[in-house]
Amino acid sequence: MLMIAKPKKNSAPVPKIAATAPRTTPRMNVRPSVKGMVENIIGCKWSLTVLSLVQQGVCRPGAMEHAIEGLSAKVLNERLRKLVRYGILTKTTFAEVPPRVEYRLTPFGRRFGKLIEQIEVLENEARH
Repeated sequence: MLMIAKPKKNSAPVPKIAATAPRTTPRMNVRPSVKGMVENIIGCKWSLTVLSLVQQGVCRPGAMEHAIEGLSAKVLNERLRKLVRYGILTKTTFAEVPPRVEYRLTPFGRRFGKLIEQIEVLENEARH
C-alpha cells in the first residue's frame, strides 16, 4: 500500500496515485494463431479475393477495387488492414502527391498463400 503524507497548511493537495499492474501484452496488433487466421480468411470471400489479387501482382488499392466487382473501398480497406495486422501483407506508403500505397506479400504471406492454394486444390479434388 502506498502511503501519502498529509499536506501542510496552505500547500497544494498531494495527488493520489493509483497502483495498477503493468500491461504485459498490447490490446491491439495481437496476431491470432495460424489456425485462427485460416478460419477467418477462408470464411471471408473478400479476404481470399484480395489475397489472390496481391499474389497475382495487383498491389494498389485502386486497381484492386476496379478488379473486383461489388467490393467497396471501405470493405477493401478493412480487409487490407486485417491482412497487414496478420503479417500476411506489408503496406508501403510513398511520399508523393497524390500519395501512393502498395501492398506486398511478406515471406510469411507467401507461405500462407501456398497453404490457402493447397486448401483450394483439396476442395476441388473433393468435388470430383
